[in-house]
Amino acid sequence: MKDSTVCHDGVNLVFWCNFKAPKRLGTFYKDTQMPAALLHSFASWLLKKRIHQIELFQKYPNEVQQEVLMELLLYAKDTQVGRRYGFEDIRSYSAFADRVPLTTYEEMAADIDLCRKGTQELFWPTPIKWFAKSSGTTDARSKFIPVSVESLEDGHYKSGKDLLCLYLNNNPDSQLFQGKSLRLGGSKSLYEENGSVFGDLSAILIDNAPFWAEMSSTPSSKTSLMGDWDQKLPAIIAEVQQENVTSIAGVPSWMLVLLQQLLAATGDEDLRRLWPQLEVYFHGGVSFIPYKSQYQRILTQPQMKYYEIYNASEGFFAIQDRNNSQDLLLMLDYGIFYEFIPMDVLGTKDQRVMPLSQVVIGVTYAMVITTNAGLWRYQIGDTVRFTSLLPYRIRVVGRTKHHLNAFGEELMIENAEKALAQACTYTGANIVDYTAAPIFMEGNQKGGHEWLIEFKEPLADEGLFHRIFDQALQEQNSDYEAKRRNNMTLNPPVIHSVRPGLFRDWLAAKGKLGGQHKVPRLSNERTFVEELKKLL
Repeated sequence: MKDSTVCHDGVNLVFWCNFKAPKRLGTFYKDTQMPAALLHSFASWLLKKRIHQIELFQKYPNEVQQEVLMELLLYAKDTQVGRRYGFEDIRSYSAFADRVPLTTYEEMAADIDLCRKGTQELFWPTPIKWFAKSSGTTDARSKFIPVSVESLEDGHYKSGKDLLCLYLNNNPDSQLFQGKSLRLGGSKSLYEENGSVFGDLSAILIDNAPFWAEMSSTPSSKTSLMGDWDQKLPAIIAEVQQENVTSIAGVPSWMLVLLQQLLAATGDEDLRRLWPQLEVYFHGGVSFIPYKSQYQRILTQPQMKYYEIYNASEGFFAIQDRNNSQDLLLMLDYGIFYEFIPMDVLGTKDQRVMPLSQVVIGVTYAMVITTNAGLWRYQIGDTVRFTSLLPYRIRVVGRTKHHLNAFGEELMIENAEKALAQACTYTGANIVDYTAAPIFMEGNQKGGHEWLIEFKEPLADEGLFHRIFDQALQEQNSDYEAKRRNNMTLNPPVIHSVRPGLFRDWLAAKGKLGGQHKVPRLSNERTFVEELKKLL
């Protein structure tokens, strides 16, 4: 998935960011430590009110989305972009789609740079002070995604209340408020330049959170915002093992590193002894499939649940709304208007863009967003597939640019994740990280795919893993199967079991340890594979 920055720094954190309590109540809580039972009852009462609103947009999704669009256009009509495209007199989606062009970060970069230097009302009417720094999964050049007050309050923070609301609605016996939420955000601190502030979105969220967040989350903000990952990790471990943690939240790859080192430090084999009341892991940012078996070995609590979220620096989009489900409920009232482009026509003369009301189940779409931070018809780069239309539920299946299609095979991240999971289940292997790139045809040589995979332990039978993985890929993707039939176009995949720590060293060399930074999974060029092979 996109650089989907899991910047959701803990369920309790974002809930309290939505709770606007008077100062005296805050003082009371600080001084007396409000009983957990009372806190749980009060929170449950607040959250039940939100359930009705969620049910409303589930029942009237297209009407809610139309209202969101009209409100965004009206609010931004006097901005430079608003005047350029005549937002004031746009009254329908068709007029909006005809008048406002699709855009990318590269096309917005000049205006964003001006905004960072102090020029306002370019693409959003309220002052934009914060910028979420995101290099993306692959790009060396940093991106600075605008973050408005509205996108924080009506999106990122609101999502925390909704996540709690949905979780507690599904699990009424939850004891979440008996302890704290372990948050793992990015490794970068905030930096001020030209009157604007930039850093990981997680850092922006923590920095703007009220004191409630500090009380309901661990580690402390001071530790959470440490910039050096190698210093930050032991500091977190020292802090959190003293707490009663009931939920954890963060990117699966980095959270696994933290939990494994925590177990090594405490001498435990699983976390049940340390945190007996731990009941849920809120995760996002990368696919959970390659990591699930490893988590299940260290999180053995009978009540343990896993809830996925889908967010990015550009906004918060979807939440798992049912226990034991892979589908995510698309959140329609966060100040984001959604459009979709079928992937089979993306970038072609037949490309068509459609609103939510026109999508169908089973088709892979590139997602386009218009947001309350001034992103207008912005191509975020993620691909999704709808699994339900009433309500609208999705699965995140990959990136528009992060797939293997050097030979017409259209191999998506979703295919790779499922095939790797099958091979791991069959062989007992555990994957730490991986990437893949094409082996281009030369002379009479056929093409293929080259995979660099870091396993937690050495494979007992590498040949078996290779065969099962290749077979599973063919089962997952008919185009790949056709190219592989009789080695017609593609040779069997070349798989390297790389040394422990290779991907970490590569990220470290790029200054990308911790938090939101991810290893690129699939690429149609060989840059990343070649860089990694130099470190073997």
